[in-house]
Amino acid sequence: MNVVFLGTPEVAVPFLQAVHDAGHHVPLVITNPDRPAGRDRTPRPTPVKKLAQEIGLTVYQPRSPRRPSFLQRVVDAAPDILVVVAYGRILPVGVLEAAAHGAVNVHFSLLPKYRGAAPVQWALVHGETVTGVTTMKLDRGMDEGDVLLQSELPILPGEHTPSLFHRLVEAGVPLLRETLSGLDQGSLVPRPQDHGEATYAPIISRQDGEPHPSVPAPMLEGLVRGFDPWPGVWFARGGTRIRIRKAHAAPGATHRGLDGTVLGLEEDSVHLACGEGTVLAVTAVQPEGKRQMTAEDAVNGRQLAVGDVLEGVATDG
Repeated sequence: MNVVFLGTPEVAVPFLQAVHDAGHHVPLVITNPDRPAGRDRTPRPTPVKKLAQEIGLTVYQPRSPRRPSFLQRVVDAAPDILVVVAYGRILPVGVLEAAAHGAVNVHFSLLPKYRGAAPVQWALVHGETVTGVTTMKLDRGMDEGDVLLQSELPILPGEHTPSLFHRLVEAGVPLLRETLSGLDQGSLVPRPQDHGEATYAPIISRQDGEPHPSVPAPMLEGLVRGFDPWPGVWFARGGTRIRIRKAHAAPGATHRGLDGTVLGLEEDSVHLACGEGTVLAVTAVQPEGKRQMTAEDAVNGRQLAVGDVLEGVATDG
């Protein structure tokens, strides 16, 4: 098939490679404009652009998909299908309808769960034990199109976003190949989503990583796992900030004290009093401006002390 590929970040790169390696003709790759990076603010190509240039594909980097020139470039490429993986822009209906098979998107959840910009992160935040990858037809709605194929994946105990993303990409690449093959052969029948079962995964902000210690420990564990590497989970200790890098809800542990209090060092973890009498076992932290360290090293280095009260960043005076 003639495939116009739209994608931008590193996560989209294996999918472009897979489309190319499967023998599909890719007349056009659309990605976001180069952005300044580093101290010298030199414009850097997107990861998708880098791969496209390496394998000799034509790259188009429009500032907006809503300009008439965008649609014209797509039409001129005569695509049978558009493949969209983390492009980062909402496509107008005219663009979605420019190919015979429409536009196929790879989404990192089991739709209709976790529609939106950050499905991997929010699945971890909410303590899900199973997630997956969905290929779907794009339409006017936000991740509301018909489902083509899905692949289920267990979330490993204690897993953080980078690891889960990596495994989802590994599962998603063959799923996309199978989807394109099925559409080409006419053997794949789209099925509507149950919109009543939809949940959402909104864009994450820096403030999302600044919870109050009154949040229960299981939810704090989810935040630590889901918001790695960004924005992280931060608390205030006096006039400084400290990030919780690794932690888990301590099974069976309870407290009756003030939320945010450092209760003590238990083996390799610092126990932190959390909401609803729960306790978070913190095994690694990172004081602002310093390297990541074990909880034990943080106590020995006086970055944490028993009796300290960690506060929400927003409440720190």
